Amino acid sequence: MFGTQSKRDLALELQAQFPILRPSIHARRAHLTVKFQDLYGFTVEGNVDDVNVLNEVREKVRQQGRVWWALEASKGANWYLQPQVSSITEGIVLKPSLKFSALANAITLKKLIRKGIPPVLRPKVWFSLSGAAKKKSTVPESYYNDLTKAVEGKVTPATRQIDHDLPRTFPGHPWLDTPEGHAALRGVLVGYSFRDSDVGYCQGLNYVAALLLLVMKTEEDAFWMLAVLLENVLVNDCYTNNLSGCHVEQRVFKDLLAKKCPRIAAHLEALEFDVSLVATEWFLCLFSKSLPSETTLRVWDVLFYEGAKVLFHVALAIFKMKEEELLLTHQVGDVINILQRTTHHLFDPDELLTVAFDKIGFVTTNSISKQRKKQEPEVMKELDQRLRRLNSLREDDK
Repeated sequence: MFGTQSKRDLALELQAQFPILRPSIHARRAHLTVKFQDLYGFTVEGNVDDVNVLNEVREKVRQQGRVWWALEASKGANWYLQPQVSSITEGIVLKPSLKFSALANAITLKKLIRKGIPPVLRPKVWFSLSGAAKKKSTVPESYYNDLTKAVEGKVTPATRQIDHDLPRTFPGHPWLDTPEGHAALRGVLVGYSFRDSDVGYCQGLNYVAALLLLVMKTEEDAFWMLAVLLENVLVNDCYTNNLSGCHVEQRVFKDLLAKKCPRIAAHLEALEFDVSLVATEWFLCLFSKSLPSETTLRVWDVLFYEGAKVLFHVALAIFKMKEEELLLTHQVGDVINILQRTTHHLFDPDELLTVAFDKIGFVTTNSISKQRKKQEPEVMKELDQRLRRLNSLREDDK
């Protein structure tokens, strides 16, 4: 469907998607902080250097977009799902007999996704490669509409918490922080809380669902992306009442930090700094509250294709990027400030992902699974002890 567009039309379309940011002459001269809107409507604060980085990144996105458009034009709209692919970019040739199962694991497609999916193609690529389309196909076409009608007007602890969190989810955003945005976000979150009563609703999901809405454009597509994320991509029990899965992930991450960044881990232990102070939010919100939105979505491009191991790669990379600075800290507060400042100004996703995948070393799904199994008994034991202490305190108060 894109093959009929001329190169000029494609160029104009790509330019329209990624406007060049131009700070005022006064901001350039005074090195002042400037405010601007990113591609998804979020207001971003940064200096002129940050703006220059964003402009460079957007040019890279334009170039990458041309690669995807060319493949769409030459191989068809869903070339990445076709059972036979003769060749892809970067000079790597795949035999025509390769089936999709082989293509899905091909290094070419992996590299292409790590370089970023063009925003205009992101909804359909995510929906296909994540498994959301397959999940949706297993239920009647009216499933989401039937679900929303069935739960309309019902009040549960989950719906009350959702209503409380709606105005606190990216306040000030030009669409999310409006009655229409609140209604759409509520529809996704309430719908899923009834689909999976074990999860219901957990704070953190509001930010994830909000960003999914901005990308996917429709409530129903955002709902299915949330479903595949919680049911297939992430570890079980991350968002259940006791957050047991999240506690396990934090222990696994702490072990990985000790293996991949031993100097940092030793220094933080000496400071009695618990990495979960920052990493819990990273994992629960999938970096949506920490990284700029355009960087977050580049992380999600890879997350929906390669799985939850991506979260560990990215979290390790953030520490690795600031290793020397972190080793000079003497206070826990200094560590937090460095990490927060770093994440808020990570406007170059290529810098982050290069460290995550080229400088951290291998972090396989199998090795993470083994670590999870090792940590789960201890986590469940601690949670059980915590529940016993809480019940004991309640008995004493009676």
